Amino acid sequence: MKRIYNFILMLIKEFFFIILGILIAGFGLKSFLIPNGFIDGGITGISLLISFLTPISVSILIFILNIPFMFLANKHIGKTFAIKTFLAISGLSLSLIFIQYPVITSDKLLVAVFGGFLLGAGVGLAVRGGSVLDGTEVLSIYLNKKTGWSIGEIIFIINVIIFSFAASLLGIEAALYSILTYLAASKTIDFFVQGIEEYIGITVISKKSDELKKKLINDFGKGVTIYNGRGGYSEDSKTDIDILFTFVTRLEANKIKQELILIDPEAVIIEQGIKDVRGGIIKKRPLY
Repeated sequence: MKRIYNFILMLIKEFFFIILGILIAGFGLKSFLIPNGFIDGGITGISLLISFLTPISVSILIFILNIPFMFLANKHIGKTFAIKTFLAISGLSLSLIFIQYPVITSDKLLVAVFGGFLLGAGVGLAVRGGSVLDGTEVLSIYLNKKTGWSIGEIIFIINVIIFSFAASLLGIEAALYSILTYLAASKTIDFFVQGIEEYIGITVISKKSDELKKKLINDFGKGVTIYNGRGGYSEDSKTDIDILFTFVTRLEANKIKQELILIDPEAVIIEQGIKDVRGGIIKKRPLY
């Protein structure tokens, strides 16, 4: 019974994120980008570009151009993901048709920044709900498996092509503002997908590793991995040393580093970004 309850609760949360994402993305498009002739990257950007040059509605284009990627998602990612993506993209198209969003501003800088932010927030929330509002991500995952290129490289190449066409068809200025829109959207997507609890890996090299380990475990409740290392700065320093490694959230990082430095001011502390963490003693953010 509890498992069914948790499953239903998870579905409610997922569809709440998807619906909220649709509404916010639609707001960004109709209140900022479309009235001012700006585009974004990906399939959404292609849809906007075609709609500015033809009589075809952007809502219809967003749905039609994403259809092949829905089938691609079903084949290479999963049926559940494909169904939720179909519902999300359909919902975005319908929202652009039936919801009367007000035009907020015609200031180009505000349009680029806030239009990109709202569109990115909508896409990010949809991703948190287990779907996407743009088929570019699906295509990049597929090409990544086929070519070995990274997903980031593939998306970058696609968007370079899109913005090159935008520069020739809409003008350099519109293309430059559209690139700003894309950058704002992509950074916002990262924030909403990874959340404020983005993980950071901390490596600590110290002669007081036992004290630091106890501090991390007892005071901060962190799991610690210990590597056996050896100093190599000089012949006299080639002594065995324990190297500590742990995961912390971005919000915890500064406080933890300060506490470690109080114990050993000479400790070497190395930070590295972590895309995702599974298992272990961590405070895990939800996947939905």
